[in-house]
Amino acid sequence: MFGIRVAVYRFLKIFAILAFLALAIATCSAQSSQKSEGSSARTMTALFVSDIHFEPFWDPQKTVQLAAAPAAQWKTILATPDSADREARFASVEKACPTRGEDTTYKLFDSSLRAIASNAARAKFVTVSGDLIAHSFTCKFNAVFPDAKPGDYQAFVEKTIEFVVNSLREALPGAPVYAALGNNDSDCGDYQLDANGAFLAATGQVLAADLPASEKKQAESDFSDGGYMSVPLPLEHTRLLVLDDIFMSRRYQSCGGKSDSAPAAAQIAWLERQLIDARHNKEKIWVMTHIPPGVDAYSTATKGKNICAGNSPTMFLSSEALPETMAKYGDVIKLAIFAHTHMDELRLLEPANAGSEEQGVAVKMVASISPVDGNNPSFTVAEIDPESATLKDYKVFVASNQTGIGTSWTEEYDFAKAYNKTEFSAASIRSLIADFAADPAAQTEKSQNFIRNYGSGETLRELQLFWPIYVCALKNDAGEAFAACACSAKP
Repeated sequence: MFGIRVAVYRFLKIFAILAFLALAIATCSAQSSQKSEGSSARTMTALFVSDIHFEPFWDPQKTVQLAAAPAAQWKTILATPDSADREARFASVEKACPTRGEDTTYKLFDSSLRAIASNAARAKFVTVSGDLIAHSFTCKFNAVFPDAKPGDYQAFVEKTIEFVVNSLREALPGAPVYAALGNNDSDCGDYQLDANGAFLAATGQVLAADLPASEKKQAESDFSDGGYMSVPLPLEHTRLLVLDDIFMSRRYQSCGGKSDSAPAAAQIAWLERQLIDARHNKEKIWVMTHIPPGVDAYSTATKGKNICAGNSPTMFLSSEALPETMAKYGDVIKLAIFAHTHMDELRLLEPANAGSEEQGVAVKMVASISPVDGNNPSFTVAEIDPESATLKDYKVFVASNQTGIGTSWTEEYDFAKAYNKTEFSAASIRSLIADFAADPAAQTEKSQNFIRNYGSGETLRELQLFWPIYVCALKNDAGEAFAACACSAKP
């Protein structure tokens, strides 16, 4: 009997040990599975905003106060009631400086900041892809300050940029704001800028303020040289390369009104060095600048250019140096962020003779806060895989009107739902463009979604009229390739 009891005891003991081991293995396996699933499912939120075009001349009487005050006091001044003669005085400014519409007033900017704080509260960082100040800035300043002293204009531009960037920082405390300059962001005029100048040096200090101390000095130095800098993103082993491609624009001139190709060449050389280092160090890269590469399909089509008869399409940049350089590093660049058109768009940069669906760089073009082109203001809330630095999804939030008065902000669309894609990558954008190309009449749900969301609250149906031509521009950034596509596309 005793022997039987010992055998039973040993059996139960062994059984218990085996059961414990099985449970432990199952638990570890489940934890490993959960960790793996969590890695792919876990995302980090970021805010993409662009083309704010803040209008400090809306109330000229306040503008005089702004010029005399530091940027830190601007909010207090702007929040006061409008001057009694605001409308008449601003109408006089607009008569002297005609523009195609209204830019972002303080009321609209304040409304957008409150909407950002509400809808992007979890954002870990912010990207601003250029054009922080209003259109016709130089003319408006001269209209309000006809007796301005040398240096007053540069100081006012710098304070306007500082106010805009710091306002975004206040809306999302703790989230670093990384901004590029646009063609309007200059101390001497639209599409005009000098490399190695005092303006870039001063502005660089504002834009590099959120960088770690160990990175700030180099970033400020690089920005002073040519409006570019490298900053660490709060993603795994990932950096953001900020460029100022005004120097690459076909409309670029120095502040003295002369052509100068040297700043563009220096910037491309800097970019390639950064990309070579990133490839060597196995880093992931995002690139952000303002003016997109490739063909301005909207301008080309609406101006009636006959590409098939030999007319050249309207190009955004003066050469293919930027897209060609970026396309060579599709293994390194996980996302490119552009803007400038004020519309919600996408593109793909492909290397010559691309042989893989994974090759290329996905481009997100961020729509504007400014309603100057008839679109309602919008901003983009992105979800990013922090391990792969891949943009997984994004939502666009759009304003109910263009004034900021009584304005509500709602989700306009979700990328993943609108286009049935699991990520915003080169492969997925290539597939989406192929879907568009296979639908020359723009009748499918995906095509209609794109057209509907293109104008951010203002459906621009004319896009449907030249849809095949527009689609050709989405991945044919060279003029010749675009012409070949456009002339073979169905009308």
